[in-house]
Amino acid sequence: MSAIRVLVLEDSLIIAMEAEDILRLAGVESIDIVGSLEQARAATAAKTYDFALLDVNLGEGMSFGFARYLLDIGIPFGFVSGYSDPRDFPPDLQHIPLLVKPFDEKAMGEFLQRLSPASA
Repeated sequence: MSAIRVLVLEDSLIIAMEAEDILRLAGVESIDIVGSLEQARAATAAKTYDFALLDVNLGEGMSFGFARYLLDIGIPFGFVSGYSDPRDFPPDLQHIPLLVKPFDEKAMGEFLQRLSPASA
């Protein structure tokens, strides 16, 4: 994997840490974990990311607005969610790669390949 810096937006610390472990095994060098939309916006204002993983339901709200922001600024991303059907997402975001929770190393690898086929 050629990704150097990844943003993980996840409100469950356990799931975020699991994602971080798997991403490190995949060769990601730097992983920033944030638990809220406010922290995610601050992170993207301060740093550049190769891609982001977005939990869909953050308790405080859904990440769809932030997803659109990432599209606008050109940061590739995928959704990580317990919702297994992207047809439940807004129509303009149904094409975004989805990693269904719970996930394992194999599922994460396939997800990363969908995010960046040339680098996985």
